[in-house]
Amino acid sequence: LVVGCGGNCTADVVKEAERVDSSQFDAILSVVPYYNKPSQEGIYQHYSAIAKASPVPVILYNVPGRTGVNMTADTTLRLAADHPGIVAIKEASGNINQMDDIIKHKSDSFSVISGDDGITFPLITLGAVGVISVIGNAFPKEFAKMTRLALEGDFDAARMIHHRFTDLFSLLFVDGNPAGVKCLLHAMGFIENELRLPLVPTRITTYEKIRKVLDSLN
Repeated sequence: LVVGCGGNCTADVVKEAERVDSSQFDAILSVVPYYNKPSQEGIYQHYSAIAKASPVPVILYNVPGRTGVNMTADTTLRLAADHPGIVAIKEASGNINQMDDIIKHKSDSFSVISGDDGITFPLITLGAVGVISVIGNAFPKEFAKMTRLALEGDFDAARMIHHRFTDLFSLLFVDGNPAGVKCLLHAMGFIENELRLPLVPTRITTYEKIRKVLDSLN
């Protein structure tokens, strides 16, 4: 069980990390600081402080599309080498070359986890160990099966499942996340299609496209 513990004020994140109950959580997932766009050295110092304070292992989370700044492969590898408590990264930069660079040069004790459903299958073929998924909230059994098959080297079977969901991968982000996956879960009959402002439900056109793909999957 992993708890989110991130922000753009290092002191506040450190205080939050220090309070994590190690009997309840296996790790923390900490996003690259957003909005204030720190330098690579600032990102390094931010995570160094968190790693020193956290009573549980730390998983880095690189998602420049949301934070406004990319953590480079060099910074990731430097953090992994300098801090044994930093054990993995959820990589959602969308840059396959960057992810491959991390996988190529990392130690065996550091793991790369896909943060993007659409590239999970190819990323596993390069050496990633799994995924922290969006679509997995709606199709946990199927997406977990694809991941396991890919990790076992059964790429043909994994590719077939991957291709079943490629249309949904993009549709779930047309009107933002988590609006897309909540729309999907609503169409499946699990939840109400409600979000807290400033997030709003998907457009009707997106909803109908998601329903159409869902009908084809069924």
